[in-house]
Amino acid sequence: MDSQTLNAYDNNAAAFADDWLAQPAPDDMYALLTEHFAPGPTADIGCGAGRDVAWLNANGFDAVGYDGSAGLLEEAQRRYPTLTFESALLPALDGVPTGQFQNVLCETVIMHLEPSDVPAATARLLALLRPGGTLYLSWRVTDDASQRDKHQRLYAAFDAQSVLDACSGYQLLFNKTETSLSSGKTIQRLIVRKP
Repeated sequence: MDSQTLNAYDNNAAAFADDWLAQPAPDDMYALLTEHFAPGPTADIGCGAGRDVAWLNANGFDAVGYDGSAGLLEEAQRRYPTLTFESALLPALDGVPTGQFQNVLCETVIMHLEPSDVPAATARLLALLRPGGTLYLSWRVTDDASQRDKHQRLYAAFDAQSVLDACSGYQLLFNKTETSLSSGKTIQRLIVRKP
């Protein structure tokens, strides 16, 4: 994960958490998860303040949240004390078990990586799946060159084909550029299933 992005989340965790939880619920994403996810162990990679982990657990998916920001993990645990949150950082995701999850959610996280790390991160997310498991992966679309916001968070510009190439051999269920109902930002959504 980009160090400046991680510092921004650690230093402003409560403010980011308040902002995300004040946004409309991502019902468009939840509809896709309901359609494509199956009951079973679920990982939310880059869980932030824990909103989606809470939704997953409330809707029949036994979910654990992982994030690289200690500040965001504290916020998630404070807001959802009965749920499980653990530390793990893309692209390596050290400590996250390989081949154990029916579902993996990674919502608007990989654009905080250097473009050269995106294929390896995608491959690692896929490696978390057990046979027949499903990955939902999305990222904020940045045209032209990578940029940073006022908090110095990285929004990397990369070719979506690099993600698709990493998913070679997986069943493509969904691939679309959309405007998120929650954030209002343009994002790419990709859903693939492991054979």
